[in-house]
Amino acid sequence: MGPRLVDHLLYEPEDSGILWIRFNRPERLNALVGTAEENSTVAKVGEYMRAGDDDPGIRVIVLTGVGRAFCAGANLASKATPDVTGENFIGNRAPHEGPDGARQHFYHGFTALHRDISLIRKPTIAMINGPAVGSGMDMALHCDIRVGCEKTRFIAYHNAGQIIENGGSYYLPKMVGLGRALEFAYTGELDAERAYAWGILNHLVPSENLEATTRELCDKIIARPPLVQWVSKRVMRAALDSTLETTMVLTSNAGGILQNSEDAKEARRAFVEKRKGRFRGE
Repeated sequence: MGPRLVDHLLYEPEDSGILWIRFNRPERLNALVGTAEENSTVAKVGEYMRAGDDDPGIRVIVLTGVGRAFCAGANLASKATPDVTGENFIGNRAPHEGPDGARQHFYHGFTALHRDISLIRKPTIAMINGPAVGSGMDMALHCDIRVGCEKTRFIAYHNAGQIIENGGSYYLPKMVGLGRALEFAYTGELDAERAYAWGILNHLVPSENLEATTRELCDKIIARPPLVQWVSKRVMRAALDSTLETTMVLTSNAGGILQNSEDAKEARRAFVEKRKGRFRGE
């Protein structure tokens, strides 16, 4: 059973095994709707991804935007409203009185929801078709892989007096090194070429080839045993905050489990028989 759908976020599963999740407010550059509400954009991204994670027919989840932006983040120019149909902006945090109230709203309305993306078991790809701003950037950084084009830009909320949220503050120093991460924190914008040179983008291709390149990458992922991908993802993400010794224990335990899985047996048969494997995630 799929998620409950909303107009501002599309849920498009394909028989190929790809699930496309698309920000769908092109007239507003895919600006966010709401904060922590049930039908807010960030909450729905997590809900849609969990639905794809639970669907045995889905192998890869792609997050992208409709139109000329990936996601413009919060709309800084609009007025706060109490319901999810209104615009969301940084000032929406203001009604939560006092520093601790604002902190709680920031955490539960944005940062904890962003983290939901990193907890998805299956491979996730951000296909960044245009600017990824603020929360949009953070959601892209929580994905496993990023594919961009000449229209891709990463923009933080520096001019609005806000810090980079958890995706950027956590992943950027690990991806690009502390010096480059701080340069971005001080200046607030990266174009596509520099993001690719720094290693934030896995692939940088012309915009007309963006979807084809993403589909080709998905096809390569789908052709491999899913259990290997799921376990590799969990081990590598855990290793970001771990030691070599702990990582050795994780890989040793996982290797023994995978060795006797049905997918591993099928992979070995397919290799010997020189054919494509038929994997079931078992």
